[in-house]
Amino acid sequence: MTSEHAETALSVVIPMYNEEEALPALIARLRPVLDGIGVPYEVVAVDDGSKDKTAELLGDFRHAWPELRVVRLRRNSGHQAALTAGLHRAVGRYVASIDADLQDPPEKIPEMLDLALERQLDIVYGVRNDRSTDSGFKRRSAGAYYWLMRRLAGKQMPAQAGDFRLLSREAVEAIKALPDQQQVYRLLVPWLGFPSGEVHYQRDERVAGETKYPLSKMIRLAVDSVTGFSAAPLRLATWLGVTSFFACLGLLVFTVVAYVSGKTVPGWTSLFVGVLFIGAVQLICVGLLGEYIGRIYTAVQRRPTYFIGYDSADEPALRLSPARFEGRV
Repeated sequence: MTSEHAETALSVVIPMYNEEEALPALIARLRPVLDGIGVPYEVVAVDDGSKDKTAELLGDFRHAWPELRVVRLRRNSGHQAALTAGLHRAVGRYVASIDADLQDPPEKIPEMLDLALERQLDIVYGVRNDRSTDSGFKRRSAGAYYWLMRRLAGKQMPAQAGDFRLLSREAVEAIKALPDQQQVYRLLVPWLGFPSGEVHYQRDERVAGETKYPLSKMIRLAVDSVTGFSAAPLRLATWLGVTSFFACLGLLVFTVVAYVSGKTVPGWTSLFVGVLFIGAVQLICVGLLGEYIGRIYTAVQRRPTYFIGYDSADEPALRLSPARFEGRV
């Protein structure tokens, strides 16, 4: 552990995109909680290329809150990429991650830290045991997502655990060592298999602004989760092919029997249904293969998922470093 890591006991990573309406409430609730823990901490606010005044407000808040560290990405890279940037830049002995919408209560962070220290845990999950504030569709879709993920990724994935969690420095370093291009931390963190615990809470309504996870992004998250952590869809394609093969054999037997018994009549319905069925199965299989090939293509390209445009922690180094002025004198 470096001296820098030893000085900071806790880092809190907050990915945010267009959160100018929620920021004042977030700061007002988060700062008293962290000040009350009584350990050195930092807050790593990752601005994911916001189009509103999020970056400007973060700069204003930082003047009054020295522990607030502002990291800005050069473009909007997505929630998981912004979370990755924060985890890679955080220096704390423990690193908590939380969203800016206050649906996950920051008051649970001290409880997470106490549990990790008491039981020597590397991971503490924030588990939602009450989602009554969510819409019926949101609850059902989330329930279906976790049901599917637990069957594909294993029972080690806690049900109803999002991106509100606490990680030890060892867990963070293990994540940083992984070569994954498209991280889905809800599955990646449980996959590590490190000692873990849970803290339960009631999920609140978004404090302000609009959700950053509409239906399209939820579907994308589900696709990334399935294709990134399981080969089950490929096996599904195989079984679809086997099923269609036996279905075709059955149709063939039926056709021969009908021909021998003289009950055949000119028609196109059976032919049309057969072709449609086989074509649908083939398209599903090709689509599943395409998802996996696309992930392989992305991994081979090794393009960064994000670019850091600014980190307030680098400001002293930039002012003092002679390299900044090379070629200008």
